[in-house]
Amino acid sequence: MRLVQVTIPIGKRQTVLKLLEKEGIDYVVTDETSGREYTAVAYFPLPTSAVEPVLEQLRDAGLEREAYTVVVSAETVESERFEALTEEYAQKEENEERIARQELESRAEELAAALPTYVTMTIVSAVIATAGLLLNSPATVVGSMVIAPLIGPAMSAAVGSVIDDGELFRRGVGLQLFGIVLAIVSATFFAMFVKVTNLVPPGLDPLTLSEVAERLSPSVLSLAVAIGAGIAGAVSLMTGVSTALVGVMIAVALIPPAATVGIGIAYGNPALAIGSGVLVTVNVLSINLAALVVLWYAGYRPEQFFRHDRARTATLKRVAVLVAAIALLSVFLGGVTYNTYQFAQTEQDIRDGVTTELEAPAYSGYELLELETRTETEYTLFQRPTESVITVGVPSGAPRSGLAADIERRLATDYGIDVDVQVLYVEIERTR
Repeated sequence: MRLVQVTIPIGKRQTVLKLLEKEGIDYVVTDETSGREYTAVAYFPLPTSAVEPVLEQLRDAGLEREAYTVVVSAETVESERFEALTEEYAQKEENEERIARQELESRAEELAAALPTYVTMTIVSAVIATAGLLLNSPATVVGSMVIAPLIGPAMSAAVGSVIDDGELFRRGVGLQLFGIVLAIVSATFFAMFVKVTNLVPPGLDPLTLSEVAERLSPSVLSLAVAIGAGIAGAVSLMTGVSTALVGVMIAVALIPPAATVGIGIAYGNPALAIGSGVLVTVNVLSINLAALVVLWYAGYRPEQFFRHDRARTATLKRVAVLVAAIALLSVFLGGVTYNTYQFAQTEQDIRDGVTTELEAPAYSGYELLELETRTETEYTLFQRPTESVITVGVPSGAPRSGLAADIERRLATDYGIDVDVQVLYVEIERTR
């Protein structure tokens, strides 16, 4: 619920009070004695969903925009008329928790932090994320997400679009682009610093770190994460609940991949930089698309009716651009996803082939201990299996030659797989 404070211009007092009475709204009126063009100040509680329609009626009744209106949260209202009003608007409004357009705009402006704060928090979060990735520490990576200020610009851009506030929209888009670039640059310089100063082991391959490797090949599932984050951000914004936890979710989709781009650049790994860069781009686009669609579907429009068509046209164009860009990048994501599936299937076929070969009488007593499939990169990101290193346990005195050739032949004949096979023998001894 909300408590609304409205200044009443001279000559509009009775009109405003009659409107409040007609709507069944409890109110308190005090005289305005500052000597300006106002005669009174009205205070009245409203259900959250009633704020926007009531303020619209007051505007139609002659309350100029210059007359200031304050809307604040209220904890409790004890009033039979208020309960009746709540029930009435619960029936009228599909989303009874939706905040007013005016409040939505104010919250979006507040979320778009001042530039010095935004720069500082973005740099710090990127540096912490880079450190967490190089330490292979999930907890540190999560910590970087908590302080990332990226939810504000994304929500500001969406709100600015649906209410036709060009300045808010441009500020949101600009801060997003600037923030992502700043995060990548910060991560790059920090990764170079720790590499040059040997704060990480010399010769470290970032792809051996699971926190880094999982962002090398983004899949179609990345879209689900980003779209979910965008929906959650828009819903939290329009219902007036805390956006802190949702901000962490949005940072999950942006800060670690941006830091991974920086690591790829610092370590001269184009596959890592490109793969993570695509992930960042897809996530940014998907978050914006989801937030834009949710806010428009929720019914937020410009205050002036004649601006509705312009806002709808601009929003539809932006949705079309976002969908087209995501669809284009999704071709890449689909290719990576299919390549990952193919690699997993090939690895399983190799394992099946090795197991089948070891069941032959010639290799009685042999036991598969470990199987590693090595790959080479094609077209920057796609992986092709080239070699299998197989560790086999053998009884004492068993022959140790010919197995690699037999496995290669079986894989080629039964599965159509052409890989080099290396066999490492480990003598095993069983006791009874």
